[in-house]
Amino acid sequence: MLAISEIELVIINTPDATHYEYTKKALEAGKNVIVEKPFVKTTEEGKALIALAKEKGLMLGVYQNRRWDADFLTVKEIIDSNKIGRVVEFESTFARYRNYIQAGNWKEQDGGMAYNLGSHLIDQCVCLFGIPEAVFADIAILRDGGIVDDYFKICLLRCAKAPEVRITLKASYLMREPEPRFVVHGTEGSYVKYGVDKQEELLKNGAIPVSPDWGVETEDEWGILNTETDGRTFYGKYPSQRGNYADFYESVYQHLRNRVPLPTDAAGVLPVIKLIEAAGESSRNKSVILLSD
Repeated sequence: MLAISEIELVIINTPDATHYEYTKKALEAGKNVIVEKPFVKTTEEGKALIALAKEKGLMLGVYQNRRWDADFLTVKEIIDSNKIGRVVEFESTFARYRNYIQAGNWKEQDGGMAYNLGSHLIDQCVCLFGIPEAVFADIAILRDGGIVDDYFKICLLRCAKAPEVRITLKASYLMREPEPRFVVHGTEGSYVKYGVDKQEELLKNGAIPVSPDWGVETEDEWGILNTETDGRTFYGKYPSQRGNYADFYESVYQHLRNRVPLPTDAAGVLPVIKLIEAAGESSRNKSVILLSD
């Protein structure tokens, strides 16, 4: 495939441990690359690939598709429009329930939840609040017979854009009764959202994102906004933004054809890997890890 000159873009959608090797081969063959999250396993691997892409004059992007989730776009809109005042607390959770080790699933053998789901939650937080000064985390294996981590709780401390916000990120495979996907508290109100963006499930069921209502949540799926700003009180369901993973691919097209900056450029996503590494170190050492430049 890499020898076919007509191919200009390669998408690496393979187990985590192969990302570095396959991405390197594609770049060396002169191909632009999108690599599935997590970008790589280590910061050093990421730096090497970014340098190679720069040397070759090629695009290197990471599929951080959950920047285009309906719930995340709604949280961003609420924060940006100051609907709950200054944000003071932010909780983001992926609730899963599978109380057994799934046979034949590579994610049960290599990877772990911190890299798998943590890459999404951390990336979303960095988009909203910037890179933190420090990380404190608890990462564990909770299921019987587990090999890789299936639980994490990560606290990002003193993020660059909003150092006062207390940030907690959490995921587990033993949450039969789900917690809210997002809880955001501010000086003027709160927003609470249950349920996960449905685009991935639609794709698994064979749907394709061409309908006008793709990524649109129904009213019963909307989150609750409770706020009082400018003397006006609001409590009730708050309309979700439309989610659309196709916007990711539109950004790739615009970059390759019109040189528009790529929002998920690997250099911008690399701090996510550094934060996952810091979270692992924090959990092992039971300490707060300060991030160096």
